[in-house]
Amino acid sequence: MSALTELASLLRDEGGLVGAMVITAPAREPDADLTPASIVIDGPRTRSRADAYALVVETVYEGYLLHYGDARIVRTDDADLALLAGDQLYALGLARLVALSDLDGVRELADVISLTAVAQASGDAALAADVWIAGARAIARGPDPAYERVKDLMRRAAPDAAAALRAVVTA
Repeated sequence: MSALTELASLLRDEGGLVGAMVITAPAREPDADLTPASIVIDGPRTRSRADAYALVVETVYEGYLLHYGDARIVRTDDADLALLAGDQLYALGLARLVALSDLDGVRELADVISLTAVAQASGDAALAADVWIAGARAIARGPDPAYERVKDLMRRAAPDAAAALRAVVTA
């Protein structure tokens, strides 16, 4: 079972408002080679618990998509409910990561959430996508000094932040 399918099942079983918004089949199947979950499961820090990490990242990514895009398994026409559901999925994913005792991963995923918000607020969806790639790699592999510098540039809204992030992602 894919992590996305597992997430849908877990949310339905949990019930409540978000559970009621889960659709029967994903609106689109992700390209398995390009998702944050596919990146995070193949690292030295995460490989031994790949299924758990995939579920964590799919949960938070679905929350992100509810905030900024076209969610795959949770659907609503109400923008306010989408934001609330997205927040709930952020919290659920981070809680699952805490349960894995991965505080470094929590920090990285929290950075992904905040830095994608910065990118989206500036209207740069491509920058947000690069944050997801770099963040997933950091969760999988551990801290990367180059990415840490990029995060600092992004927090300071430095004009060269996007180019620096692109260099990290393509390295």
